[in-house]
Amino acid sequence: MTIDDPVALAEVEAAFAAYERALMADDIPAMDALFHDAPTTNRFGVGEVLYGIDAIREFRKGRGGSPQRKLGRVAITVYGENFATADAEFFREGSARRGRQSQAWVKFADGWKVVSAHVSLEGDSH
Repeated sequence: MTIDDPVALAEVEAAFAAYERALMADDIPAMDALFHDAPTTNRFGVGEVLYGIDAIREFRKGRGGSPQRKLGRVAITVYGENFATADAEFFREGSARRGRQSQAWVKFADGWKVVSAHVSLEGDSH
């Protein structure tokens, strides 16, 4: 298996960047286009657990946009030709608290799509 084929890596990096732009602009159609349209697509957020694309879409419509943020380190790895992970640190405006985002991407006939996402904020260590 090839890890980080340069062509596939560039495709996922572009899709990840497109999602970040859409998220910051609250461009719901663009975000929806980058998530796999299926009941198996899931998103766990800071305050929500969403199973299926319909639940994700309903959440986005009612949210009123994501808090603005700046990305920290981003690590994208492509495994083979059709699967990738994207892990990113982020910092919301006005907060020093670090956030974390993980996404699993799959290449379908219509391009790279998120099939699973998780967003969390760093908490106190125990």
